[in-house]
Amino acid sequence: MTFGSLFAGIGGFDLGFERAGHTCLWQVEKDEWCRSKLAKHWPNVKRYGDIHDVGKHNLSTVDIICGGFPCQDVSVAGNRAGIKDGTRSGLWAEYNRIICELRPRYVVVENVPGLRSNGMGRVLGDLAASGYDARWYMLSAKDVGAPHLRKRVFIVADTKSKQRNGSEDNARIKPQEQPFPELGDSSRAKRNEFDQWQVEPDVGRVAHGVPFRVDRLKALGNAVVPQCAEYIGRLLV
Repeated sequence: MTFGSLFAGIGGFDLGFERAGHTCLWQVEKDEWCRSKLAKHWPNVKRYGDIHDVGKHNLSTVDIICGGFPCQDVSVAGNRAGIKDGTRSGLWAEYNRIICELRPRYVVVENVPGLRSNGMGRVLGDLAASGYDARWYMLSAKDVGAPHLRKRVFIVADTKSKQRNGSEDNARIKPQEQPFPELGDSSRAKRNEFDQWQVEPDVGRVAHGVPFRVDRLKALGNAVVPQCAEYIGRLLV
């Protein structure tokens, strides 16, 4: 399927979804340094800057819209202003606007675990009001073989539930968190989709003289783990 990437960063979602067989048609990312990395690895994909400037008038129709909107206002490490009052996490409103304008078959939203207690109801409510049936999962980098946790919430929503079941009741969001198919619990026996990572790159947090070190660390901190995105992409297939 085709997909568009909002808040694309350095392309964690994009790389994972491509590995799952999907095709990226456009990317939206405001950070100039991140856009330079996207241009390097996706030279033939259309790129846009500010999310306020994109929509049905300039984005092509896609099967999937994916992205992790800013987490600063919902993270336990942030100011906890929430989606309604936060200037960063409040960009979910723009994400939702684009969903309503383009009407993709699937929507995949990623964010930090803090979203569950500070904004999940808003996101799920907006999706439901737009006719999307949603389910959410907690997926960790450890679940795909990494030697660290990096837990993230993934919300997967689709428009077919209402059409398939033919009733408003069946189309409503079932607000229960469920384990991933195949992954199940955290046992290694159920995490056989990916091999254990042998090594991880040294991000050089205390290195001096490395070009664009701050940009790199910021981008890595905001990035979606590609292997997690790949797993989601496989579920959509």
